Amino acid sequence: MNALTIDVEDYFHVQAFANVIVPDEWCRYPMRVESNTCRLLELLDRRAVRATFFMLGWVAERCPSLVRHILDGGHEIGSHGYGHQMISRGDEKTFRRDVGRAKSILEDQTGTKVKGYRAPSYSITLKTLWALEVLGELGFEYDSSIFPVRHDYYGIPDAPRFPHYQRLRSGARLLEFPPSTLRACATNFPVAGGGYFRLLPYRLTAWAIRRINQKENQPAMVYLHPWEIDPGQPKVAASWRSQFRHYQNLRTTEKKFSRLLDEFSWAPVSEVLSSCGSALEPANEVNRGL
Repeated sequence: MNALTIDVEDYFHVQAFANVIVPDEWCRYPMRVESNTCRLLELLDRRAVRATFFMLGWVAERCPSLVRHILDGGHEIGSHGYGHQMISRGDEKTFRRDVGRAKSILEDQTGTKVKGYRAPSYSITLKTLWALEVLGELGFEYDSSIFPVRHDYYGIPDAPRFPHYQRLRSGARLLEFPPSTLRACATNFPVAGGGYFRLLPYRLTAWAIRRINQKENQPAMVYLHPWEIDPGQPKVAASWRSQFRHYQNLRTTEKKFSRLLDEFSWAPVSEVLSSCGSALEPANEVNRGL
């Protein structure tokens, strides 16, 4: 059983466009996140697949019916923060305010505790590990923000590749479930979803997930954004690199995603973590001097 996650944000929220679209201008762009997310919900419902939806507080505030639709489908609601700003762009006070605001909105709308968090652009890095302490203080039980790869925006290359506990300064523990990677030549290669899912051949993604499941006896963690199945979204004038990262293969993503749903077993993050059981005991605990 693998963890399926959806990061509920719109096309104008992405880090690739952060240098050309500032948050104050978001309201100028037509929202497409609700219709795209509903399309994903239809794909999941046809197959009786449940997932974790990491909701951006900004979206939840403007689309409360979407939050209810997700919850009514039996899916788990997690937090993606409020304003989709990389953690490194602010300080601890800013982060606490952003995450606390989003958590409050989501819990008020759902009437349930929000257990999980995923940082915008996986921006918990060695420089922002203090964010895990804040998550623990705010009552989160698990995080999915540390990508064990090298990247220009994010990543901790030597971080554990599979679910484990992070020991906090308070003495509490926070479960960490990283996006999936393939280990080869002493290097972690991302195969978890998003741009990697769009750019890599489907056969390679499927082979990597099977290897994680069968050879390493671990669950995979896969993610997708609603805008990734929307080839008709407005074009943003950005650098060629940003445009390539964002727009490449949008037309084929839905078909590939449907195939992924059909060929593997999926569940929300909380359910997958519960099934890990004793594998999450202290032997897999990490302490990075938080």
